[in-house]
Order: sequence, then C-alpha cells, then structure tokens
Amino acid sequence: MKFLVTIALALLLLTLESVLVQQLGLAISRIDVTVVLVAFLALRASMQEGAWSSFAVGYLLDLMSGQPTGLFTFLAVFTFLVGKLVVKLVDVRGRAAFVLFAMGADVGHGMLAGFFTWLTTKAGEGPALGVLPGLPLQVMLTGVAAALLYPLLRRFEVSQDRNSSAGLLR
Repeated sequence: MKFLVTIALALLLLTLESVLVQQLGLAISRIDVTVVLVAFLALRASMQEGAWSSFAVGYLLDLMSGQPTGLFTFLAVFTFLVGKLVVKLVDVRGRAAFVLFAMGADVGHGMLAGFFTWLTTKAGEGPALGVLPGLPLQVMLTGVAAALLYPLLRRFEVSQDRNSSAGLLR
C-alpha cells in the first residue's frame, strides 16, 4: 500500500512541478520534488521498500523529463542508498534538518545528472553541463518544496503506521 501511495504522490507532485516550472518561467532550473520523496524514503522506509519506491519514482521522472532513459532511475536509487548511509552517520530530525538533508541530496543528484548527461552526449549536442548554472536555484527551490512537503509526508507516514498496526492489536 505504501508503494502505491508513494507512486500516486510522485505523479501528483511531478505534475504540479511541471506546471509550476512553466508558470514561473524557470527555463534553466526546476523544483526537484522527486529528490524530496527519495530523501524522505531514505529516512523512513526499509531498504527494500525504499529501493523499489525510489526506482519507481526515478522511472516516472525519466518518463516525464525527456532525458536519457534510465538516468534518473539510477540516480534515484543511488540517492536513496547514499541517503541511507548518511542517515546512519547524521541524525535528521525535524523540518529544518530534513530541508538541509534534501538540499544536500539535491546537490549530489543534480551534479551527477549533469555529469552523466555530459558523458552520454556528443560535443555540441544539447546542454550537457548547462544544468550546473541553474543548480543553486534548483537546490533552493527544492529546499522550499521540502519544507512545505515535510508535514504532508509525516502525516502520510503516521497514517500508514496506524493502519498497518491496527490489525495486530485487535
């Protein structure tokens, strides 16, 4: 159930992101809501559930972005795994810590996306490293999205935990 709700939430957020980016006229940057979801999964989901959910979220971003297929799928799972490692080293509690965690994940995600795009494109074909100048704005917008989405994601987590444990107590 958590997997399906995560996918539905990712579809909704990707749709809202594409509309907001177009309405705000952000040609060089975007709001990376998928990294916010993957960062939250790194904090709260089990390894298997989070890896599968990150894979699906990355695949949805691949489908909606027009980038080479598999790039964001790989990066979402990689970001999840690195996030799980970072969570073991750093205590992330509260909205402010989550925002910083998501912004850090977005920096790594954006830099790796630019690097792998540069590796797979020929010279003069499209903006391979052209995403890097817009990365600071993207990280800031992702931080704002993380701050706004954190209460929603926490509420979703609490409701899912309540639904899964209610049957065990009866």
